[in-house]
Amino acid sequence: MLLDDLKFPLCSPIIPEIKSDANCKLASVLVVIYGNSPKVIMTEKPKSMKLHAGEISFPGGKLDANDSNLLETALRETREEIGLVISKDQVVGQLDPVITLNSGFLILPFVAILDEIPPLISNSEVEKILYIPLNSLLKTITKDSDPNHNLISEMYTFEYQDQIVWGASARILKQIKSSLNS
Repeated sequence: MLLDDLKFPLCSPIIPEIKSDANCKLASVLVVIYGNSPKVIMTEKPKSMKLHAGEISFPGGKLDANDSNLLETALRETREEIGLVISKDQVVGQLDPVITLNSGFLILPFVAILDEIPPLISNSEVEKILYIPLNSLLKTITKDSDPNHNLISEMYTFEYQDQIVWGASARILKQIKSSLNS
């Protein structure tokens, strides 16, 4: 799979706002795919965090009062968490929103496809930056067998080295896999 092969299936209109009921907090993430042998950037959260400790996720976070929309949130959080500055023009599309089961976030994922990236530097919200070969990661899909994880929809897991990607991040990866297979 080449970078150019990803652009058409992952391109979509960008509508950086979603409606949410009072029970959900709004958040967004940025799925950054880059390189001739496409890799996706994910992060490992520190085990000391209050929410999502030790989880593998995409750069992103909750909507801030200073953000005009969720795309701005994703771009700001990506810059803060891993030092990667991406312009709105580099974002090629968005995926369907996903909800977190344990923290009540409604997450709008955006997708950026880049030829290359500069060296990245993590902040205190990131234990480690992961540069994961996309094709290899997508081949590891399995149904999540934990019944507590299947409360709202069918769930999946992906595996990278000894790390398990599950929950909202896995549902985002499943959308990418489905888009690339259609």
